[in-house]
Amino acid sequence: MAEAGTGRQGGAEAVGYGVALLRGRAMPSLFEALETQSEGTVAVDRDARVVWINAKYARMLGIADPALAIGREVEEIIPQSQLRQVLATGQPILLDLMLFGTQRLVVSRFPLTDDAGTVIGAVGFVLYDSLHRLKPLLAELSRLEAELAATKRRLDEGRQPRYTLQSYVGESPVCLEVKRKARLAARSDAPILLLGETGTGKELIAQAIHGLSARSGRPFVGVNVAAIPETLLEAEFFGAVPGAYTGLDRRGREGRFKTADGGTLFLDEIGDMPLGLQAKLLRALQEQEIEPLGSDRPVKVDVRVIAATNVDLERRIRDGRFRPDLYYRLNVLPIRLPALAEMGGGLEAIAESILQEIAARTGLPLRVLSPEAAEALGRHRWPGNVRELRNVLERVCLLTDNRRLTADDLAEALPALEAAAPAAAGSLPPVPASVPAEPPPGYDEAFDAFERALLGRALAASGGRAAEAARSLGISRAAFYKKLARLGLRAGIDGPG
Repeated sequence: MAEAGTGRQGGAEAVGYGVALLRGRAMPSLFEALETQSEGTVAVDRDARVVWINAKYARMLGIADPALAIGREVEEIIPQSQLRQVLATGQPILLDLMLFGTQRLVVSRFPLTDDAGTVIGAVGFVLYDSLHRLKPLLAELSRLEAELAATKRRLDEGRQPRYTLQSYVGESPVCLEVKRKARLAARSDAPILLLGETGTGKELIAQAIHGLSARSGRPFVGVNVAAIPETLLEAEFFGAVPGAYTGLDRRGREGRFKTADGGTLFLDEIGDMPLGLQAKLLRALQEQEIEPLGSDRPVKVDVRVIAATNVDLERRIRDGRFRPDLYYRLNVLPIRLPALAEMGGGLEAIAESILQEIAARTGLPLRVLSPEAAEALGRHRWPGNVRELRNVLERVCLLTDNRRLTADDLAEALPALEAAAPAAAGSLPPVPASVPAEPPPGYDEAFDAFERALLGRALAASGGRAAEAARSLGISRAAFYKKLARLGLRAGIDGPG
């Protein structure tokens, strides 16, 4: 039994010795065979610097002496090389097509490791420069490329702006000023900061500026900063190299800046961007280059940035939540969009335009506003601005068959219009039965009294400074002065800004 055990042990040792011998001889011979049969071979170190290249490949690349390539980064001599990816992932790319000029080369790439399994370099082989043996594969590749090009065209069409400056309805002075500034902004590539409450049409104006600019044929890419989880923002904006983090597609991610290259990037709700990302955005604006997540190589981009916010960025700077240098970089050309309540007579024109859009989109009959309905709309404060107005009008169109909308139709869709007067009356103390009750104040009278008190408190709190009082109420200084004039009030002093 001992002899049998010894025999089996000796046999295992012999097999192990044979495997080691075969591996020791086969690996160099396999390398030599690949090098001999291939059209070109190149090896790089762990920093992707060329440590060896054969003469055949050097001649193909236009390098007279292979020694001239040694020590250079591989992308300097082979721009489409993927050897750096092999170094980063430690995974081979067994079969790939690499574009070299007008040629397609079939290449294989392998990592090189030490005894501990650490990647210390990589080697690439160009297997064929004549592709007649790969005609079936190339035919399938050509078909896929055609499909990809068609899909890209459809995506580019989808990234074209849907709105023009004519879509911004309103002929009041404040609306005309917005349009004037938009036309001026379209003439340059300077960053633009759109300011205004939610629902005032900031994306509409951004698209209109893009459509009037020299970039109109290129993509318009919009992104809502507040809608993207903070952990994904950096990759979403600047892209990521393959393998930058777990779960990412091995091809990496392009990023919104790269998608908008040559065109316009619209950053909505910029005030919600985390401080850490603000620094990278500032660099992208100043240098016109981005650094994808997981990469240390900057990528040049040509992007015009239009940012928008409905918050007070100056207050966020004071609170330490927004970088002042980024604010000054974005605020080259600010455009403030008026709230719906500031448009005066323009409200009716906007409502009529929305009713036309609803009829065209839904197939419902076209409705028009009666004078009483238009007046009722003008009495509402519209905190949600155009978005709220569109919602109310669409609700009215669903609730009534009337072609000519009345104040009663609106009251059904917007109960606040009919609830205001009863609520005001209900807040008064009860009147004894023996004393004749005075009639409650009318809506306009009651609202003027409320607004007069509100503006008065804001002026008192600001020491009479109209600009500061307007900011505290979240309205423009021009709108504040108009309200003062209408109510017969005046500011004591005015400050800068």
